[in-house]
Parts: sequence; C-alpha cells; structure tokens
Amino acid sequence: MPADLAVIGLGPYGLPLAQAAVAAGIPTLGYRTGPEADPLTPAEVRRMLATGFRTPAGPAELGRVRTAVICAPTPPGADGGLDLTQVEAAARTLAAHMRPHITVILESPVRPGTTEDFLRPILEQGSGLRAGRDFHLAYSPSRVDPGNRDFTPATTPKVIGGLTPACTESAATFYGRLTDKVVRARGPREAETVQLLETNFRHVNIALVNEMAVLCDDLGVDLWDVLRCAESKPFGFQAFRPGPGVGGHSVPQDLTGQAPHSLRMVELAQQVNSQMPRYVVQRAAALLNEHGKSARAARVLLLGVTYKADLADQQATPAEEIATRLMSMGAAVSYHDPHIPSWNVADRPVPRADSLYEAAADADLTILLQQHRTYDLQGLSVKAQLLLDTRGATPTGAAHRL
Repeated sequence: MPADLAVIGLGPYGLPLAQAAVAAGIPTLGYRTGPEADPLTPAEVRRMLATGFRTPAGPAELGRVRTAVICAPTPPGADGGLDLTQVEAAARTLAAHMRPHITVILESPVRPGTTEDFLRPILEQGSGLRAGRDFHLAYSPSRVDPGNRDFTPATTPKVIGGLTPACTESAATFYGRLTDKVVRARGPREAETVQLLETNFRHVNIALVNEMAVLCDDLGVDLWDVLRCAESKPFGFQAFRPGPGVGGHSVPQDLTGQAPHSLRMVELAQQVNSQMPRYVVQRAAALLNEHGKSARAARVLLLGVTYKADLADQQATPAEEIATRLMSMGAAVSYHDPHIPSWNVADRPVPRADSLYEAAADADLTILLQQHRTYDLQGLSVKAQLLLDTRGATPTGAAHRL
C-alpha cells in the first residue's frame, strides 16, 4: 500500500514526527539523509514498524506519497551559519521523483528565506513542476522537545506558512491530523522567523540566568532561592535554569552577514553560554583547592554526559569540553551515565564507573552535569566526598551548587 507521508531525515526532528504520524494512523515512509542520532529507543522504533512505519528500498517510493516533510539536520557550518548540505540532498532526491499535487513541507531549522530562495528552486528544477501551481510548498518550524511527556506533537500547536494560501491550507490539512491546533503564518518567511525567535529566545534567557549564576556566586547569594522566589510572580517572568552549557540540535542564529541587522543580543548570548564549561571547570578547581587538593591528579567523576536528561543524545553536550579541560589540567576523569555505555573525548576513551556510589565515594570531586531520573541525588550527596551540582537538583545544603 502506498504511504500517505514521507519523512525525509530520521534524526531528532524526523523520527518524532514519523512516530506521531504513525500513532495518528497515517502510513509513513522514513527516508534517511545521512548518519543521524536516533532520538527514540529500539522499543519505540519496533512499535512504529509494527503499526505503519517502514523505510523504502529506494527513493522512487517518495513520489507516491501525498505529503513529504523534509526534516534533515542543519548543523553549524564553517561560516557560522547553518549547513544546508543534507537539506539540499533531501530536496534533490525528492525532486527527482515528485508528482503533481504533492505537498512538500520543510521542518529543518533554517534562516528566513530558505524555503523560497533555496528549497523552491531545487524542487522546481529537479521535478519540472512549479510550486504553488503544480505542488504545494510550506514551512513549519519543528517544535519537538525530546523527552518531554507533557508536550507531545499532538498537544503542541503547529505553525504553518505556505507559499500561497492554498499551500498553507494543504499543509494545515495534513498537520490537523496530528495536532489539536494549527496556527497559520502569513507565509514561509514568517514561519521560518518563528523558529528563529523561539530558538534565540531560549538561548538568550539561558545566557541571562547563566550570568546571574556567576554573579550570585560572587555575591554569596543563593541563586536557586532567587529563582524559587522570582517564579512566584504570575506575570512578566518566565523561569530558566542555569547549567554547565547549552547543548542540543537547535543552533542560535544572529544572522551576521545574512541580514541588514544582526541580532547583537543573540551574539552576546552565544558568548556567555559558550563560556559556561570553562566556568564549571574553574569552580571545580576552586572547590578542590579549598579542600586542600589540586586539580592535577585529582579523581573527578562526571555524572550525566548527555545534553539533556533521560536521553542518550550527546549533540553539542558541554560535558565534552568540561572533560577536555579537566584532562588538560591533569585530572583523572571518569564518568557515569546510564544512557551512554562508552564515551570518547579527544579520541581517548573515558573510564566508565559501574557503581555510582562507589565511584562517587572514591572520587575527589563529583560533578553533576545532567539530572537523569535514575539518579538518587539524596543518596549521592551523602556518598560523594565533594559534590558540585550544576543543575540545582540536590537538596539545599547537600552540595555546592552552580
């Protein structure tokens, strides 16, 4: 049976979309654009395969679907912008097999104008079809939050901006099968800029609270108590939490050299957030020194080396830079993470602790980088010789907190 949907790109954006589509009863093809991190567990993939998801033997089947969604990753490029290599490859593959009346939607994070100025020409030249006349073209920012059980694709509103009103309505009809609410943007550029704003909003606010963490430490103020009190305000404030750095697949964009005006606050936020791994290492060295130990030859245990709690995804995790800096200072670094069976840093394997409590008791310093659900933080705070909590997850007074 022909599928209704083709998801092109099976990484952090594509697989969750395919999972939601299959759950909604939509027969779905999944087509890989390259090596991509798998955000789903093997059990979740098996359930998808048993209920309407399959991967085609070749790209020809892409031309038989009603809707094709491009979810290829767009990692940072050498010029500081986004690398559209996999988006281009996905578009050329799809264009070679497109038929009239198909709806093509781009979900990959891109800068404003990409759908019209980059994707559209590739699809039209490769297919001989015209967007807005022979096929529908739209952009919809991905709003996947891996591991979030409260906001799923079904309960998260979907923004859609089509090349024409008919394109928007065609995309809205598709997404209406997946989500409770569809929000129509004026066009693809507006929808692309929604993604830009949402991503940058997160990074700017994390940068602000990261700077507050440094300030509060200098002032001897309990940042976590400040946040607890501030978030009681029912208007004009949204709580963000500091951390050892910002990871994940959503890359902040300041559009330097790509727009008449760069986003200076975003550029500054990137600078602030990129300094947090170094700050964590400085705090670690200071703690060791206060307890009569040097970072050189100190046994340091890193807990949670993924970019987000309860996931196996290590995309842009700050743990790698933290480990590298500690090793360069002469520290003996080990790690514990229930989701990561082995870990290499700078092409060197990092020893993995089998027993969390024994490793924490043996280490001169334990650094909590990620708050996995399986961690008993109360017990950990008792066992660890010295504990630095970068997530504010331990009980008050049980550890040194960022």
